[in-house]
Amino acid sequence: MKTHLALLAATGLMAACTQGAPADTASAPAAARVATASLRTAANASVGTATATEVPGGVRIALTVNGLPQGPHGAHVHTVGRCDAPDFTTAGGHWNPTGMKHGSKNPAGPHGGDMPNLLVGTDGTGSIEFTLPAGSFDGLFDADGSAFMIHAGADDLMTDPAGNSGGRIACGVFSQA
Repeated sequence: MKTHLALLAATGLMAACTQGAPADTASAPAAARVATASLRTAANASVGTATATEVPGGVRIALTVNGLPQGPHGAHVHTVGRCDAPDFTTAGGHWNPTGMKHGSKNPAGPHGGDMPNLLVGTDGTGSIEFTLPAGSFDGLFDADGSAFMIHAGADDLMTDPAGNSGGRIACGVFSQA
């Protein structure tokens, strides 16, 4: 009987000691950081949004557009967070944190900001999602920020520095939510 009482007392003592202890001290993963760029033409017309999301192994870009000319268009992250009309050259060149050449078909490429072509349908809409493995979310927000650019024509995915994708027709500066 004494053994039985001692066992009950010990069990109660152990339960009391663990009752206030935290269940799990492991921290939950940090929420992914997200940034958006509202895309505008040189005439200041809104034509879509580029959303950058921090993911394991890179930055995921989700692009949705409307009101653009039908066909394939080069779409890239550019190195400076400025989009001054009319030609958006203030956005600089393609984001290239690893010093590569342009294009996924280039043996010395691609740039960190190179994406596949955006295909715009007859209704002027298009979308694409792509993970940029060569850069970091922090790199998008260096001292001068970054922008997202849509070009007039198709990117040949090879020719340095911009894949012969033509003029810049829409631009947006990334900002964090």
